[in-house]
Amino acid sequence: MKKIISIVATLALLAWLASDSRWRTVGDAFDRITPGMLAVATIAFFVTYVLRTLRVCDEFRDDVRGRFGACLRVILIHNAMINVVPFRGGETAFPLLLRQVFGVPIVRASASLLWFRLQDAFVVGVLALAVWPGLHLAVRVAGVAALITVAWYLPRWARAPHDWAGRGKIVAKLGLLRDIFTEATGRSRYGWWWTIANWSLKLAVQGWLLALMLGTSFTTAFPGVVGAEGAAILPVQGVAGFGTYEAAAAAALLTSGITMKSGLQAALALHLFILCSAVATGAIAWLFPSTSTLPENPAVRPARKPSL
Repeated sequence: MKKIISIVATLALLAWLASDSRWRTVGDAFDRITPGMLAVATIAFFVTYVLRTLRVCDEFRDDVRGRFGACLRVILIHNAMINVVPFRGGETAFPLLLRQVFGVPIVRASASLLWFRLQDAFVVGVLALAVWPGLHLAVRVAGVAALITVAWYLPRWARAPHDWAGRGKIVAKLGLLRDIFTEATGRSRYGWWWTIANWSLKLAVQGWLLALMLGTSFTTAFPGVVGAEGAAILPVQGVAGFGTYEAAAAAALLTSGITMKSGLQAALALHLFILCSAVATGAIAWLFPSTSTLPENPAVRPARKPSL
């Protein structure tokens, strides 16, 4: 009942904000999108959540043990937290939920989350270089080759033998973190494929929606999507990412000849759709708790200790 009340109060607050006349210009961006198009975009976004879940299930297959529904719940809540909590604070939900639901140690889950985010950055960078307008072919090829090289080398560097344990207290701790990161980079079998599939679909859907809202082509709108997603790596974020998301998207759209005002309005409309999708699915997942694998739950096995 408390969860239901909190959700209703949140929706009422959003309705109150939406009733302000200054939001009507944002609503104009949705006039070009039919309910059928919104339904297709919503389904596509949910598919991206499934792809992310498959990546986590692959990474933590020994801990998840086929509990796809519980893993999907973790992803949906984590995704909602990322979109709502400022300063990227929502990222903390991932290791905490994995520990609560599957008994995964927080350090182990945090190392995997770091590797996930690095994979995301590499894939988005490659896609951006491949389609960004106005780039010389040599720059595209060199940039893509550099990102692929670093992505290939990083896990191999982590797995290389080292003697950091005997070089002082601080270096020894860094060596321990390197060992944990090594485990995170080596456990996933199809992590890169899940990442590529997720971002290809996610950016394609966002680019399609933004193009519809602007009344322009996909290639014209796509830089705005890449710019908006790139703003997510900034260390300082507003509440629910408002401000940085729209500014980055509008700035990137300037390269396609879209005015700052039009870019900001369309980016805000797209951001609202993404936020509503994340919060709605996260709220639904929140209402259906999963069985915990923590030791205090006698019905299930205790948490597995990390292997370094």
